[in-house]
Amino acid sequence: MSILQDLSPAAGSTKSTKRVGRGHATGNGKTAGKGNKGQKARSGYSIKRGFEGGQQPLHRRLPKVGFTSRVVKPMTINVDKVTKIAELAEITMASIKEVYRISSTVSKVKLIGAGAKDLVSKIKDENITVTAGK
Repeated sequence: MSILQDLSPAAGSTKSTKRVGRGHATGNGKTAGKGNKGQKARSGYSIKRGFEGGQQPLHRRLPKVGFTSRVVKPMTINVDKVTKIAELAEITMASIKEVYRISSTVSKVKLIGAGAKDLVSKIKDENITVTAGK
């Protein structure tokens, strides 16, 4: 059974870190490999993400592309114009699809018009709503 204190990395798999700024003889003394002067040689220097030296960055050169809302907007049906819906005994998605042509992708319906408020008692489906009348 191996003991955790005896574990060590495989030979040659790790390297010691480069020690900069430790004298001329090391090859990384004096300026510590940062060249001479300038913003990049200073402490605390970091460029902003996407900065391209003043050139217009790629993420601003490319056009904006799309947005798809996750909110499902209901299909509106005017009850005053489509009188067949007002004549139904029970108003459900299935019964509306029988009397009115709706795409299969439609999942919510909103009934509008002057007579829509009177149909609230007939609605038997939670995906069908009525506009708040005056």
